[in-house]
Amino acid sequence: MENQINYIEFKTNNISAIKKFYSNCFHWTFNDYGSIYTAFSESGLKGGFELTENKIVNGALVVLYHSNLELIKKKIIDFGGRISKDIFSFPGGHRFHFLDPSGNELAVWSDK
Repeated sequence: MENQINYIEFKTNNISAIKKFYSNCFHWTFNDYGSIYTAFSESGLKGGFELTENKIVNGALVVLYHSNLELIKKKIIDFGGRISKDIFSFPGGHRFHFLDPSGNELAVWSDK
């Protein structure tokens, strides 16, 4: 559904360790997308972990859904948001990242 939290992403420095932790502690299941990304389910809200070598400062990325990325991107800019990562494609769709007026980074994705 549009304009609702649809997915949440976290960073990890070790995909196998993070999968072991969440599957053993919380019974989450995982689906790998290459060597740098794993998606989880059975958590109440779907999400994923992206491998990074960087120090993890803000570990969660809230991902919203909207069917028209160009339209919602314009609204975000018009109301004081800033684009931190322009529209890019990934397996399953397209998305971009933005900073809200307080500096929180979120993303919007679409399968269109």
